[in-house]
Amino acid sequence: MNISRFTNTYKSAKRLQFVINVFLKYGFGKIIDQSHLGRFIPFKKRIKAFGIWPDVKGPTVPERLRMAFSELGPSFIKLAQILSSRPDLITVQYADEFKKLQDEVPPFPADSAKKIIEEETKLEISCIFSVFDEKPIAAASIAQVHKAKLHSGEEVVVKVQRPDIREQIESDINILNYIAKLLDKYVSESRFFNPQGIVDEFSKTIRKELDFNEEKRNCCRFRRNFSSNPDILIPQIYDQYSTERVLVMEWVDGVRIDDIKAVLGLGLDRKKLANAGVNSYLKQILDDGFFHADPHPGNILATPDGRIAFLDFGIVGRVSEQLKETIANLFLALLDRDLDRLIEQYVELGIIHEDVDFDTFRREFKADLAEYLEPLYCMTIQDVNFAKYLDIITHLAIKHNLKTPSDLLLINKSMLVLDNLARQLDPELNFFAVAEPYSKKLISDRISPTRFYEKTKQNIFDVGEATLMLPKQMRLLLKKALKDDLQIKMHHTNLPEFIKDMDKASNRISFALIVSAIIMSSAIMQSGGSGPSIFGISLFALSAFLSAFFLGLWLLISIIRSGRL
Repeated sequence: MNISRFTNTYKSAKRLQFVINVFLKYGFGKIIDQSHLGRFIPFKKRIKAFGIWPDVKGPTVPERLRMAFSELGPSFIKLAQILSSRPDLITVQYADEFKKLQDEVPPFPADSAKKIIEEETKLEISCIFSVFDEKPIAAASIAQVHKAKLHSGEEVVVKVQRPDIREQIESDINILNYIAKLLDKYVSESRFFNPQGIVDEFSKTIRKELDFNEEKRNCCRFRRNFSSNPDILIPQIYDQYSTERVLVMEWVDGVRIDDIKAVLGLGLDRKKLANAGVNSYLKQILDDGFFHADPHPGNILATPDGRIAFLDFGIVGRVSEQLKETIANLFLALLDRDLDRLIEQYVELGIIHEDVDFDTFRREFKADLAEYLEPLYCMTIQDVNFAKYLDIITHLAIKHNLKTPSDLLLINKSMLVLDNLARQLDPELNFFAVAEPYSKKLISDRISPTRFYEKTKQNIFDVGEATLMLPKQMRLLLKKALKDDLQIKMHHTNLPEFIKDMDKASNRISFALIVSAIIMSSAIMQSGGSGPSIFGISLFALSAFLSAFFLGLWLLISIIRSGRL
């Protein structure tokens, strides 16, 4: 166990050193120094830089960070892809840049894939497949996909997890946690991005993707939801051969939905495909409350018989009943051009910080809405780009620091991609006409007697529970007050940082005074001429002077490296 722990620690340290050096290469040396990660930089580089790390000219900071993530491999590529749908965490500029990152990972050997399949299924590869294509048809950061044929004759795709990818990702999560804690502690500017929250979001999402049982459950649920829809194809999962690291599903013959030439080559009706695709997503979001959250063109196929097939169910979104109701209210507010109601719904969706002046926020948010949505007043409802409208109001919520639900951001991302694909297939598609039945259903459900009864019952229950709890809470409060045990917690914003800066300043002043005292002592010893000497210089005085020189140099370097000279 000790040897294993030592080996893992050594590997993590080497990996961390590699990560730091890549960030250094792309011009993040100052942040590395501020984060106290400089000890992982090779000594020669530290001496050469002398604490001054020049900025990399040319690319912007988001571009450089995207290039660094690309070089760092699968875990960081996946992190960037996940963050590209979270502009609320990292700002729009970084999210837009991370959208450019695609999986560009070389495939691993077919022998390794076969070995993993046999280990997971406890069966020899020849007992499962009559044909297994050793050349993968796709390779991504977490897994690669092979085509095969079962002994029963069905053609299938076999998704196999990369060897040791779980250990690599867990190691990278630990490294990211370590870096996030240091950033939060030493680089106050980073708190705007909430590095610990980013790592938590990444680790939660990536661990789900590492478990193919989760993807299998998602696929089966989609298959049930669309079992009666003749326009949508969800591949069948072969449960007996699927495990945590291997997923065997039905082969789907088709072309990418954005390959218009291939779609026309199959003789398919583009307008029918566009309508079916939009309908399927509206059903997922507004009816089922469970939607495919990674609808890039490679995951949506048009089949020769005119159906739309969805693939890759690793990332899904969920829509609560409350969020469905809010979406319905947003839709009504858009139809009525009612800005006040739009603001009310976004206040409901987001969490306004306690220190925000609500009247000022309401006035500024309304002004922004009026500016961005003014063009809508000159359009007929058929001409309104709903996805663009959704993108605008989501970005406004981020601008005004509203913490919008992550599932709403996933909806926004999915609808933007879907809108783009649908318009390629059918430029004349009327999104609102397709959405109207679902919106009417949501609105009618919201005002139905059954819904009113349920909400009333819930409100009565909440009031009753609060009434029952009030005497107990009051009694507890009085008991604490009588025992002088009542505590009021107050937090002064930025006070810990101010105290830390004051401590640093006072320590440097004290250090400088000590160095000055040593130099004065050196001068006094030299003028007194006491003790042994060499070339007329007192050895005691020389020793004191050299000590003061190196201590002073150390102080100077630390000030330069802090960037506050």
